[in-house]
Order: sequence, then C-alpha cells, then structure tokens
Amino acid sequence: MGDRLRVQRGGSGDAAVLLLHGLGATGDVWQGVHEQLANGPCRWITPDLPGHGGSDSLPRYTYGHMAAALAELIEDEEHVVVLGHSLGGVLGLTLASGWFGGSVDRACGLGIKVAWSAAELSGAKSYAERPNKMYLGRTEAAERYLKVSGLGGLVDVEDSRVDFGLVGTPDGWRLACDPRTFAVGRPDVPGLLAASQAETVLAVGEQDQMCSSEQVKEVDPNAIVLPGLGHNAHVEDPGAMVKLITDLLS
Repeated sequence: MGDRLRVQRGGSGDAAVLLLHGLGATGDVWQGVHEQLANGPCRWITPDLPGHGGSDSLPRYTYGHMAAALAELIEDEEHVVVLGHSLGGVLGLTLASGWFGGSVDRACGLGIKVAWSAAELSGAKSYAERPNKMYLGRTEAAERYLKVSGLGGLVDVEDSRVDFGLVGTPDGWRLACDPRTFAVGRPDVPGLLAASQAETVLAVGEQDQMCSSEQVKEVDPNAIVLPGLGHNAHVEDPGAMVKLITDLLS
C-alpha cells in the first residue's frame, strides 16, 4: 500500500470485521477479541492506525487522511462491519460515509468522546507540538505508553501488547505514536452519523470517564450502553465485544 500499515488478520467466514484502536494505542489492544474470533463467525482485520505502532506516519493527520489510508484494507471485501474505539470509532464512521472507497454494511463507534472543552482541545494541540521524548529504559517508556493510550491499570508494562507501542533505539526508548496524531481536533460525530451510507450505532461503557452515556445518547438516542465497563471496554471484556460484533453481523 502507498501508506504502509502494520495489519493483523485472522478468523474465518465470508464477512470481515475491521477493528480500529484508539488514539495512542496499537491494534494489539484487540488481542482478546482476536482470540475469541479465531474460529469465526467472521474474519478480522486489525491495523495499527497511521502514525501508530508499526504503521508509517502521514505528512498530515486529519480524519479524512487517516480514513483514506485505511480504506484500502476493505476495498476488496463484500461484507464489512467496522468496530472502532475512540479515534478508531470516528474513523469507522468516516469510512461508513463511503467517501474514501470500500463498502461498509454496519459501523459501531465505541467510546467516542463527543463533548470537548476548550482546555481539552488546547491540551491535545499542545501535546501534538512536543517532540517525541526519549526514555532511558523500556519500563519508563512502557509506563508512559500505557498512560497516553489510556491502558494504565489494564495492561502490565511487560505485556506483549505493549511491544509495538514502543520503539527501541541506540539512545533509548520512545513511544511509537507520532505526537502529531493528537492534533486531529474535535470530531463532528452528528455530521458523520448523518452522512453514513451504512447502518451505524454508538456504544459506550457505563463507567466511561471520558464520555458519559448521557452525552453519547444525546448524539445517538439508540446508543448501546455496556454495563459495568469503562472507556477501554474492548480490553476489559473481549467477550462483550464479540457479542457486539455478532449482533452487528446479524
């Protein structure tokens, strides 16, 4: 592909589910879901988003540029369901518009932050403008990666799911994520839902601290609330995600 992506694939079946991770993370956060989908009912396609993990960076990060890079993954697929988390959820809705090629049957945006304060937007822009800090040891870098990706307390620093979130160099360790990805800005979720050519739905963990179920339901009254789960519901309970995927497929 023109913009090289690290992509994991597996499972079996005619339909494919495109699994998109959130800002700062990698496709490895879907590992538990991969394991449960190993024998069907669908194939799964899980990239590292542009500028994340083992995927190449982009000259510029917008929802459109990132979605265009991902669209190549589904252009030859006949039946596609997209399940994206946070930033990945916005990109899933963007792909569902059909603007960038490929055909999506259904799309679910999980844990999309729909309410932003001026301070939050300013903080994200400030982070995007900082150089990628170098850390002397892997542990320190891993701890920072888990914090930036929102996985702190869910994944151990020695877990293999951390590996592609880090880059080792002769001078030390840094995060694999391009800081400039944090400058994508506030997503127009209502606009994306209106523009979608696919069946779409939002989902949110009942205990999500980044986006409350009340906020999400203001945008999508049919939003799915996942009992007892937080922002990283796909990491906390892969089984709940498999059920969600099965429902989307049917």
